[in-house]
Amino acid sequence: MSFPAFYNPDRVGTLYTPDTTAAIAAGLAARTAPAADDRYRTLLILVDTQVDFIHPDGALAVPGAVDDTRRTIEWLFRNLGHITTIAASLDSHMPLQIFYPTWWADPDGRAPAPFTAITAADVQAGRWRPLIEPAWSVQYVERLEREAKKTLMIWPYHTMIGTPGQAITPALYEAIAYHAAARGAQPHFLAKGFLARTEHYSIVEPEVKIPEESERGGELNIPFMEMLATYDRIYIAGQAKSHCVLETVSSLMRYFADRPGVIQRLHVLIDCTSSVVHPQIDFEQLATAALASYQAAGLHLVRSTDPVV
Repeated sequence: MSFPAFYNPDRVGTLYTPDTTAAIAAGLAARTAPAADDRYRTLLILVDTQVDFIHPDGALAVPGAVDDTRRTIEWLFRNLGHITTIAASLDSHMPLQIFYPTWWADPDGRAPAPFTAITAADVQAGRWRPLIEPAWSVQYVERLEREAKKTLMIWPYHTMIGTPGQAITPALYEAIAYHAAARGAQPHFLAKGFLARTEHYSIVEPEVKIPEESERGGELNIPFMEMLATYDRIYIAGQAKSHCVLETVSSLMRYFADRPGVIQRLHVLIDCTSSVVHPQIDFEQLATAALASYQAAGLHLVRSTDPVV
């Protein structure tokens, strides 16, 4: 098929001002049946499809993300008439957060380098000490290991609120605007990750809950989960497979464990997501194994070339 005239696949993964006017005009010209009239409703969830994760010079660039995004955009164009709604998350951070070097120091006052793992044992032994909210921080690393089965990872500064790195990558944003105009369907945007005291990989819940911050994302986003359950098909794409995509899928698998019919509707576009590369940890292998276990429980792993069913 031919793609909209505003779309240039060579610009995917480059930073420019999205031509929202052209994308919307093209969508209006291609107007299909209103999404509100869909009898079989399909939701596309775009996980953290942002500049810092996708662009090669992004602060936390995921190898393969540019090609993933190109496939996602073209899948969306090919299946325009099938996609009822698009929901896109926006990882959103500030300078002082528990997973950033600003929060911790070693006994000599040096900040941890990005990709440093900080264990509860490290903190207890004094190898790393929190500079901010020490009581919470000590409790946090213990709860993270006990409840979320994870070790705190220090990350490069990324998707900082108000910076270009936080934005949805321009070519994909244009495709979202095009879909909105063509189908008369407002996109949903979910900001997450700005609570300083916890990590927030999944788009629907933080790693450690903060009930007093429930209105700002400190607990499971039940309204979004229940909205999701009203769709007949749910497709998931984005970055990174090893972290925010995997944790989003994990949240859905847990929440809908007693509703296998909903799990049967979940489809991960497996060629539209890639894993973070770490110098010591094989995140790709861990993600692949976890998704395979979910596949055995009813999750669908599909490719962008597969028909939408």
